Amino acid sequence: MKAIDVLMQEHRLIERVLDALEIAAGHLDRSHPVPAAFFLEAADFIAGFADGCHHRKEEGVLFGAMIESGVPSGGGVIDMMLEEHEQGRALTRALRDAARRLEAGDPAARAQVVSNVRGYVALLRDHIAKEDEMLFPMADEMISPARHESVMEGFERVEREETGEGAPEKFHALAAKLEREIRALSAERRN
Repeated sequence: MKAIDVLMQEHRLIERVLDALEIAAGHLDRSHPVPAAFFLEAADFIAGFADGCHHRKEEGVLFGAMIESGVPSGGGVIDMMLEEHEQGRALTRALRDAARRLEAGDPAARAQVVSNVRGYVALLRDHIAKEDEMLFPMADEMISPARHESVMEGFERVEREETGEGAPEKFHALAAKLEREIRALSAERRN
């Protein structure tokens, strides 16, 4: 498996959580109760997996390999991706803060949770499309097969050293839990 394939598989997992978040925000926006814990766990997934694992692989491994392979380091596609990563971090912090206030009973927090979820989901869907359709094919073409091996080794190091033992399984389980919870809430609304 190539490094790019790993990242694209991770995108599919992230999209599952985006789907669940989008549905939850819709419920909350229509004044249907959604536990604040749902949004806090989604923020944990985002911080731990989407940013803590996936973006670290890109920033700490892939982007360096791309620069070494000739992609400009300033003012180009890599800078755009880095800026979007920072925007995602800011939205995640704001989501977590709003969800904590929702949990504490602040009625104004509901609209802020919805706004931050929608902003994050829109940003990430666009970001993922850019990476899948533009950045990853460029990386795949530019990075030599030998360099791809070192990129994969770097990805394994990120998983081992930065996200911890068993982290991929933990985040897959968290994504599945969020999906189950939102399906159950949606089913309650229909009944």
